[in-house]
Amino acid sequence: MKESSVEQPSAVNKANTEDDGMSWWYRWLCKIAGVIGGISCAVAGVWNCVTVNPLNIAAGVWMVLNACVLFLCEVPFCCQFIEFANAVAARADRLKPWQKAFFYCGMALFPVFLSLSITTLFGNAIAFATGVLYGLASLGKKGDAVSYARLQHQKPGDEEKLTGTTDGEAQ
Repeated sequence: MKESSVEQPSAVNKANTEDDGMSWWYRWLCKIAGVIGGISCAVAGVWNCVTVNPLNIAAGVWMVLNACVLFLCEVPFCCQFIEFANAVAARADRLKPWQKAFFYCGMALFPVFLSLSITTLFGNAIAFATGVLYGLASLGKKGDAVSYARLQHQKPGDEEKLTGTTDGEAQ
């Protein structure tokens, strides 16, 4: 009985990752951007903490926390010493791309609003770009031109059939 309950979440995660419409290379691009964004947030956050201004210190601490969250959500194997890392990663994988986009962009914008400086801008730029990549994934795949052209040519015929007119056949 336990064996079926263990298999069920993995099947749900696999089905959910296939339902989000992201190809394998785009999913890897988002993960790599998340890792690079985490590294840039961590480095810039530590650098931002080397000051006496309390807002810069708060923004730096927030950026280091952003880096930890990005690592937990995108690459949990880097955080093996944290017991709940796999649970957080599994929950993050169940989120829809637009939810991840909103979360990552919000996380990246907060330190910039807290302390606007070059360090916070460049440190959070890649983390924000990760959110943008997930936002673009939520828009869905682009259709090909041939299918779109066929759809456009079928519309007048379908409308004529519905209304009963045949004037459009002369075109």
